[in-house]
Amino acid sequence: MNVNTDQTLIHQKIYAKELRSLMPPEAFIPDPSKLIILFINLAILILGWMIAARLDCWPPYLLWLYLPLSIIMGNSVLVLLLSSHEMMHGSVIKNARLTYIISFLGLTIGWMPPTLWKAVHNRVHHNHTNDLSDPDRNYLYEQSSTWGKWIQDLFVPSTEVNPILLTVGMTTAWGVHTFRNLTSVLFFNHESVDYVPAAFTVSAKDRRAIAGELLMMIVIHFSILIYLQFDPIKLILGYFLPIAIGYAGVIFYIYTNHLLCPMTNVNDPLINSMSLRVYKIFDLLHLNFSHHTEHHIFPGMNSDYYVMVRDLLETQYSERFNLFDAGEAWYLLLQTPRHYKDEITLTDWSGEKSVPCPTSDN
Repeated sequence: MNVNTDQTLIHQKIYAKELRSLMPPEAFIPDPSKLIILFINLAILILGWMIAARLDCWPPYLLWLYLPLSIIMGNSVLVLLLSSHEMMHGSVIKNARLTYIISFLGLTIGWMPPTLWKAVHNRVHHNHTNDLSDPDRNYLYEQSSTWGKWIQDLFVPSTEVNPILLTVGMTTAWGVHTFRNLTSVLFFNHESVDYVPAAFTVSAKDRRAIAGELLMMIVIHFSILIYLQFDPIKLILGYFLPIAIGYAGVIFYIYTNHLLCPMTNVNDPLINSMSLRVYKIFDLLHLNFSHHTEHHIFPGMNSDYYVMVRDLLETQYSERFNLFDAGEAWYLLLQTPRHYKDEITLTDWSGEKSVPCPTSDN
């Protein structure tokens, strides 16, 4: 499939080569201070669970006072995933063993084995962004009507989605994304698997590592449930609600990263990726994750410097750079269908609609 756009595609390596000379050398030096952010948010979760374990001592009419902590814990779930994402790209520390151990702690809350993340995100997604081989892209209309495609059609923001199902989907889609990729490599490990947007394979060694990491994560999550005594109130306020909030936050970023963009057969991050304008507090809390195109140009860069990359892109590539307000991006997701009819056209489950990708005219 060839991309039918009016612009010549430029590979990510060319952008990186052109822009690197304009960046200070310290932008590419690992920043161990990001470990503090990860451990603070891990501590917030642990403290939240310790308080939740005592909720049976609270009068019922005061339980609502725990809700602000549930929201703060939800943000910590999101930050643990985002900070682990930075760790796995090597922008925090260079020690591979220490990176693996700390990333495991951060990714456990998202049920994402670090060996799987390294494969699906670092190796596949970053090298095949929004092309036929990308597990994170929209499904093609022509792909089989599998359970994976059906779930995406039912719960992902689009012109057809039911508001109630969208709400459920926001809190569970990260789990579905992880489950699809986990089962694909653990049970089949073959590129013919059809219930993921794009299947990929891992080595036998990595497959065993993923299984072992998943087993350890099951033990950790089950231990949290035991600590909370399987008490419904404790679990809802201290476990399920924070995880739902955190997953909704991370999936909001993931939905806006690429789903509105054309597919490309050349890895051109200014065409196949999108960056967001958000309130500065969110960039501060979320390690500039809204600067997603910037990240795809320099995956291993200290995220503090993505602001500088954005300034350069707005100056030198303003006609190509997909930069939208967060609210505008969300509105566009709700105004467009969620399957690719071709590289620059979106369609619905029936294939009757034909809507150009909103960014294809940039």
